Amino acid sequence: MNILIIENEIYLAQKVVSRLLDDGHSCDYVESANVNLSKYYDIVLLSTSLPNSAYKNIIKKYKDSIIILLVSYISDETVTNPIKAGAKDYIMKPFIMDELVRKIYHYKEFRNISQELETMKEYLDFIFKDIETDTVSLSTSLPLLVKTNTQKCVDKLAFQFASRFGLTIKFISAAKDNYLKEISSTTRELIYVTDYHTLKKSAKDALNKVIEEKKCIICSLENEEDFPFEKAEIKKSDLVVINDNIMTINDYVKLMVVSFQSKYPDTELSKKLGISRKSLWEKRKKLGIEKKK
Repeated sequence: MNILIIENEIYLAQKVVSRLLDDGHSCDYVESANVNLSKYYDIVLLSTSLPNSAYKNIIKKYKDSIIILLVSYISDETVTNPIKAGAKDYIMKPFIMDELVRKIYHYKEFRNISQELETMKEYLDFIFKDIETDTVSLSTSLPLLVKTNTQKCVDKLAFQFASRFGLTIKFISAAKDNYLKEISSTTRELIYVTDYHTLKKSAKDALNKVIEEKKCIICSLENEEDFPFEKAEIKKSDLVVINDNIMTINDYVKLMVVSFQSKYPDTELSKKLGISRKSLWEKRKKLGIEKKK
């Protein structure tokens, strides 16, 4: 990491620099906040022995860095106000060097996790942007089975329920051999079970008994008339999913037209399907496919 030390106590600063260099970091040291530095730093170790206006300017300049205050005493001016201005933490002089290093790594790890979490949130927003789940209320009691034509719909719903309850999600596929054991041992997470439709009736009955007192969402691509708890349905309107291994020709044409008509003009779409534009028009009429403009 690139670390900047701003400290007017030379002996202390040299000690800090020496330890951080030994740990493999790149360090710059200055005694005054008036030095013009244009480099980005991951960490800024800032002495509050500097004039008040000086360290305020440093905090403003390095607002995107992790700023740890080096303080001689605790007051509004040395700790409270700088933290309100954007500093992350402080350490009292004299301090144990290992404690300073611990704080540096703690805040660096926290920032990495926060950035990773923000990236994942943006990714989920991106892949779920065309999924509507408004037909299911987040006040619906659990366990809940959701019948859908694409698992992505229930994926989004599971994340929404997890956010509502403040829980992490335990992802469990009913296609795995030990899925019942995983469900039974899960106590403090929202359980999200996929591939329910692949189970035989006896296996479904066993699973239903295990989830009776748990916060659980189940995804199925088929109707489940015998499910004993809450049920709902979410469908992606522009998607056709066939659960059989072999599709009929009409089902295939419908799937392709619905999936790609917004991407290709009719001339190119009909060419890719190996049919004429007239045949494409006839297929739309016969299969009840609405042409999107």
